Parts: sequence; C-alpha cells; structure tokens
Amino acid sequence: MKAIFYPKSLILLALFTLTINQIQAQGQVIPLWNKIPDEIISADYQEKQTIKDGILQRTSFVTIPTLSIFIPKDVKPNQTAVIIFPGGGYSHLSMDKEGTKVANWLNSLGITAFVLKYRLPSDLIMKNKNIGPLQDAQEAMRYVRENAAKWNIDSNKIGTIGFSAGGHLASTLATHYDDKTYESAYKASARPDFSLLIYPVISMENEITHKGSQTSLLGNNPSQTLIDSFSNDKKVTAQTPPTFLIHATDDTAVLPENSINYYLALKKNGVTSELHLYESGGHGFGLSVKDTSKNWTKDCEEWLKTHGYY
Repeated sequence: MKAIFYPKSLILLALFTLTINQIQAQGQVIPLWNKIPDEIISADYQEKQTIKDGILQRTSFVTIPTLSIFIPKDVKPNQTAVIIFPGGGYSHLSMDKEGTKVANWLNSLGITAFVLKYRLPSDLIMKNKNIGPLQDAQEAMRYVRENAAKWNIDSNKIGTIGFSAGGHLASTLATHYDDKTYESAYKASARPDFSLLIYPVISMENEITHKGSQTSLLGNNPSQTLIDSFSNDKKVTAQTPPTFLIHATDDTAVLPENSINYYLALKKNGVTSELHLYESGGHGFGLSVKDTSKNWTKDCEEWLKTHGYY
C-alpha cells in the first residue's frame, strides 16, 4: 500500500478543528457582546488556554467574553437558570472544576446553566479594569433574562453561582446590579433572583481580603473609597437577592470572615440567607468530595428546593 503524506498545515487544522468541536460539545458557546464596552485593542494580549482531553481546564488573558450554554438532557428542565462565575483570583478562570463540572451538576437538577468566561481586570484591554468583569456579569444576566423564553426559562428564576473570586463577581452583581457601567441594548434587569456563593471573596479590606484578587481588580495601592466600593458586605441592601453561602473554617486563602460578614449584612437588611461553615475543606474544593465540606451540594440542593428553584 502506498503511504499518503498530508501537509503539516492540514494536519494541524484538523487537530484544531477536533479540539474546538470537543470543547463546544460541552455546550453551545456564544459571544457575549456585539461590541465590547470601553475596549482597548492590544495585539500582544492573547488568551492562553489549558486544554486536556479536549476539555478547557483553565484560561487567562480573556479578550472575548463568552457564554457556554448547558441544557439538561437526562431530566426535565424546571425553568430555573444559573449563570456560573468560575474563580481564579481575577488572574485566570478555573473553567472545568468551577465551570463545566458545576454546569453538569446543575443540569442533573433540571437547571439550565450558563458558564461565563469573563474578562479579567487589565489596563491593557479595558479603560476601567475595576468594572470590566462587572460589565460582563451584568450583560450576561440581561442576555439570559431577555432570551429566557428561548430556553423555556422563567425570567424570575435566574440566579448566579460564584466560586472564590468568581464569588466576588457574583456578590458584586448582587449588590451593584443597578450600577450604570455601560449602555445596554437590553431592557431586562441585571439583578439575580438568587446568589450561591461558594468560598467567596467578598471584602477588599486589607485585613481579610484575598490579596491577589484585590491587586488584580483594584491595583497595588487602592484608595479607601475604591476598597469600600468593592467590599460587597458594605453594599448590601434590602433589595440584595436571597443568598446561600458556604465556607470552610480552615480556608487560609480566602478567610471565612468574608462569608460571615456578608451573611451578617444580609441578616441586618432582612434578606433571606443561609450560611454553612464547615470545619474543614480548605479552599478551592469545587464539587470534590473532601473533608466535612463534602456535603455542600446536598445542602445547596435543599436550599434551592425550599425556595422553589429545584
């Protein structure tokens, strides 16, 4: 049999296409914006992805925000939707552990899930890096709510789940949803109907913040005004969405005081909330079965069920 040799470029194209197809097989991927607000074009700023077995594990230097859509296949959708904000200290995004895997879990409950690949704060690609991620979060909520009928979603049953720095973004959306950060084409509200905050960064105060997240979002020497603005426990009102929080007591990366202070602010303002402080689990455990935090998903499912979301 005569051997057939293909040009190297053709082989690389085939491999690239296969990888993209495998990634997109996890869910339809759509760009969030037609025109990204306050965008700065930087040719040297290119997204860097880590892909394993065709699955996007993590990414950084995001320039084009996207929503990956996951619709329940094995159970009947229940008209609830959740937008997922992966963590990563505002320097990268944990797209599989705190994105795709979470979407699959939510799908098993009949919940339609959207993984947001949001821009990470950078002066190189945005005019104001403090609000870049919030712009993406607001637009994601407005987009899903505006198009709810397309996926048979109840527009009053759209929540968020955020992990670590993604929890900061989720709590920022919960407390800054009405902030005018850009001109939206949508009339729908950016307010989540509920928030699920998983070992979240909440405060930007030096004593308890996650320093990497603070530096990435606010810079090296932020003013007290800026710190106060993005310390979300200080921004809670009676209109802040009902919230489910979890944290491990032995979390040394993001101190549990972040969740505790947010819970106390919710309680003070009469907002329905529930806080679980587990004895052990550390930080960044995602859905993993680990230590006493291993049952958090069951606790979360019960909370969702109690409130009619599952």
